[in-house]
Amino acid sequence: MKPKHVRLFIKPGCPWCDEAIEWLDARKIQYETLDVIRDAAARAEMRELTGQTKAPSVEWDGHVLADFGADELETWLARLGYAV
Repeated sequence: MKPKHVRLFIKPGCPWCDEAIEWLDARKIQYETLDVIRDAAARAEMRELTGQTKAPSVEWDGHVLADFGADELETWLARLGYAV
């Protein structure tokens, strides 16, 4: 199943954020990037969605995963039924 809507909350210079971007790009997954350092509204939304300020965080078709590495993302998506 392909995702319909993916939003990635990042902090520039964050190695885990860069890893998440590379992982998504390698799989040709379309996503919106939200910079929580430069965009106060994105930061507030990430905090509301996740209850924390750590990045990366992703909202994937309404499901939220916060403060993850690429290996955790793949496992989480498999549990949700996404084959990526």
